[in-house]
Amino acid sequence: MTLSIRWKVALGTLFAVTLALAVAGWLALRSIEQVELSRVAEALKARTSLAVLALQPLLAQAGAGQPTSPQQIQSMVRELSRHALARVTVIGPDGTVLADSDTPDDAVSRLENHGTRPEVIQALSAGYGTDIRLSATVGQRMYYLALPMTAANQIRGVVRLAIPLTILEAFAVSVALSVLLARGVTRPLSAMAAVARQLAGGSLGQRIRTTSHDEVGVLGSTLNQMADQLESKIREVSEDRTQLLAMLASMIEGVMVLDCRGKVLQVNPALEQMLMVQGAEARGRAHWEVIRHHELNELVTRVLQTRENCGGEMTATASGRTLRVEASVAGGQRENEACAVLVFHDITAVRRLEKVRKDFVANVSHELRTPLTSIKGYVEALLDGAKDDPEQTLRFLEIILKQTDRLNLILDDLLQLSQIESGQVLFKRDPISLSEVVDRTVALIKPLADKKGHTVTVAMPADLPPVLGDPERLAQVLTNLLDNAVKYTPANGSIHVTGHLAGDLPQRMVELRVTDTGLGIPEADRPRVFERFYRVDKARSRELGGTGLGLAIVKHIVEGHGGRVWVEGNQPIGSRFVVWLPAAAPAREGSGLG
Repeated sequence: MTLSIRWKVALGTLFAVTLALAVAGWLALRSIEQVELSRVAEALKARTSLAVLALQPLLAQAGAGQPTSPQQIQSMVRELSRHALARVTVIGPDGTVLADSDTPDDAVSRLENHGTRPEVIQALSAGYGTDIRLSATVGQRMYYLALPMTAANQIRGVVRLAIPLTILEAFAVSVALSVLLARGVTRPLSAMAAVARQLAGGSLGQRIRTTSHDEVGVLGSTLNQMADQLESKIREVSEDRTQLLAMLASMIEGVMVLDCRGKVLQVNPALEQMLMVQGAEARGRAHWEVIRHHELNELVTRVLQTRENCGGEMTATASGRTLRVEASVAGGQRENEACAVLVFHDITAVRRLEKVRKDFVANVSHELRTPLTSIKGYVEALLDGAKDDPEQTLRFLEIILKQTDRLNLILDDLLQLSQIESGQVLFKRDPISLSEVVDRTVALIKPLADKKGHTVTVAMPADLPPVLGDPERLAQVLTNLLDNAVKYTPANGSIHVTGHLAGDLPQRMVELRVTDTGLGIPEADRPRVFERFYRVDKARSRELGGTGLGLAIVKHIVEGHGGRVWVEGNQPIGSRFVVWLPAAAPAREGSGLG
């Protein structure tokens, strides 16, 4: 039958109160036994001393020759035993037993000599003797204490008192039982406490071993179920948190989560880049300390106060990006709960494209309007009577033809640029000699350069590797660059075309340079010269007949070949256009069909 914990505790308390206080371990038992023996020895010594005082006159009379019967000594010993609650034995100096309280009168003389008993030997030699052993007379484990009796400075005998150790042994047994019972009750509780500490420390895999079906066993099983549910919930929360952080980290939109007091709870990496903030430093701080932006702070304050979704645009001070902010209410009402979620969309590229589109429309309109206005003006002049003058008519028609050609050139460049940007133009990827493309293009441009007295030089190494590309498109790139160099270089200038391998790069690149001694491009304008219709000097560009699309076409063709193009300043005057094109992989020796 399984006892309930109430009965176990009740019985344990009853045993502990009845038999003794429980102590843990055998060392404690031995200590208690030694203490109890010391106490018993003190009491027994006192009783033995009293017995010596009571028996000393009788033994002194016997030593003085006065008759003393054994019955008198035996009677006195029995009386002393009754009062001392101990076995009393009187032993002569030669070890003969004179009287014993636990032995019948007629059997005293048949007792064996006690002269070899340890306590007797110690009493005769040292005046005090003790021993613990099994008594052959009474059949019990006894504690003996012996004191000598003296008269006239002579030892007349030894008085020995003995008590059974049954009481001490019962006490030891009771202590052992109490310890075992208490251990049986407290050990499961200690195990539960240890497992609970491990669970609190994060070791969620620990469980309590339960072998009983009482309240302690039920408590252990309940704690195990609670640990299982806790581990499952923590796993779910951890997985949800991991998924949430993964989603936040992979988002291209910036995200900031605030509590009801405006403290930052979470910031994703995209927002860190947008606003140039550190997520670890931002968490736990107020939003106005993290992002010092008046419009944004007003937006957040309005959302937290009104609990309504709203949005707006801002320009980040640190990065200069244009951001669209959408603030949504999350529903948290307390501190450290998500109250508002701000999503930042980087619309810098959109706004830039809008500006480019507006500029493009304005530039196209302006570029088309100029020749159209000229054509319309000369046609009206012809209609107003200029057609009657043959010379005027011829001159006006030539101007109209020139403006028409300019319109066609603009439209052709726009169409070509549109086709390249939309991917309709497929570039070849054949290994070609860049030196041949340069020689062929320079030959076409040289007559124009000669008219202005320019010197054109070419320095292309013979061991320059071929490039992967479309020869016609690369010739168009070089034509546009050389045409610009001829146009914007004053008379008697110089133009240099050079080529060599680029620096140590993972992908081998061939570098082509077109350098002139012309007007040059200011450093502030260099990043924009490849934009459509962008001109450093608008009046001079139109005077020279440029469309403003040549460098834009150059950029798209070069990037379509996997290369790069940029412009640098040429010292002391002029410009240097640099083109990088991927080199073809070198042919392996021994390749081919055998």
